[in-house]
Amino acid sequence: MDEEHDKQGLDLAKSLAGRLKQQAANGGFKPVKRRRRPRIEGAQVSGARPDDRDPQKLTNTLGRLMRDQGWEVDVAVHGVMARWPSIVGPETAQHCTPESYENNILTVRTSSTAWATQLKLLAPDLVRRLNAELGDGTVTQVNVQGPHAPSWRRGPRTVRGGRGPRDTYG
Repeated sequence: MDEEHDKQGLDLAKSLAGRLKQQAANGGFKPVKRRRRPRIEGAQVSGARPDDRDPQKLTNTLGRLMRDQGWEVDVAVHGVMARWPSIVGPETAQHCTPESYENNILTVRTSSTAWATQLKLLAPDLVRRLNAELGDGTVTQVNVQGPHAPSWRRGPRTVRGGRGPRDTYG
């Protein structure tokens, strides 16, 4: 069996084994202590539980962004403007469109002065419906505007002291 092994390698192994026995007899081995890395202050370490650095769903991220920026009410109001026909009804929606929302006041443009008058009568009911959709106190007033019409104050067809064309557009 000795013939199969390299004589130098066998001698080296025997000398190492002898040194280890001698060290064990003199006091043994001291276990090697593993040092932990010092924790860097403020650094986040990934763990087993989910945190903000993990991939998030887009709806959660957009919801947090809207909440942080204070855009929740504006986005909800624009959603209502997109669903305007289902809120006011298809016939009314043909003749009036929401234009803007500012300081809890919704501005609505009508196609004629007759529809402006009709919508002014329906304004309290419209405020109630909008607040049911958006939350209480979101809309406090509906500002109804008549149709866009040219100014007749100047030009070849003006009459001094005249009352104007009245409702000829609608």
